[in-house]
Amino acid sequence: MNEKRDSRETDLDRLSRLKVLSWLSPSELKLLASALSLSNYKRHALILRDVAQAQDAHILLAGIARITCRKARNERVTVAMLAPGPIPEFPALPLSHSGFQCEAYNDCRVGTVSWADFGGITPNAPESAFKQFHSNDLKQWYRLLLRSSSFLNLGLHERIAIALLELCSDFGVEESRGTLLRVSFSHKDIANLVGASRPRVTEHLGRLEREKFVIRQGRQMVVQVAKLLDSMNTQAGAHVLRVDPRRE
Repeated sequence: MNEKRDSRETDLDRLSRLKVLSWLSPSELKLLASALSLSNYKRHALILRDVAQAQDAHILLAGIARITCRKARNERVTVAMLAPGPIPEFPALPLSHSGFQCEAYNDCRVGTVSWADFGGITPNAPESAFKQFHSNDLKQWYRLLLRSSSFLNLGLHERIAIALLELCSDFGVEESRGTLLRVSFSHKDIANLVGASRPRVTEHLGRLEREKFVIRQGRQMVVQVAKLLDSMNTQAGAHVLRVDPRRE
């Protein structure tokens, strides 16, 4: 039944569900849908080679994408998992060979429109439209800061908790036991997000289970989001900024 429903779903339907584009009127959403150049990508396919130099606006309509960067020994690691919505741009860093790029985590559908055409969709406020579209960039950078910055003095356990809260915000569904992560992200995926080894992440996920913040359901997880966030902020006290990776 789900496959039949998905096959009848239009790209306008997908755009209309995106909270980040809710500021567009129904007529503007129709214009945007008609202006998009559409492409489908299989799992692991490269969507954008350099998200720091994107010349157009790119919108993930379906599927899950990820932002990767290059680290030592030319190994690529995941720094962000993307739910449907605008694909963020990461600024080019001086003296850096990180090479941020966007890849398909599973089968994806992406719409592309030139900035000129996008601005024409909202002719009365093109600068505001540009700012609204790029608000997603700030959210992704804020999350990356929480997960990786040494200035916040967060240990690995806290960074893993932040990654789980972030994933729940984008890929979770509320149920009686908490927030069910509909996607079974691997321990390696989470390890990449927090910059740690897979065995250490497995160890800390086990601890979160023992602390009753995480419930296992086969390969999926149910997260007690409110309790986990309250616990983190209670431990942080007044020493560091109170954190919430779900922040828009």
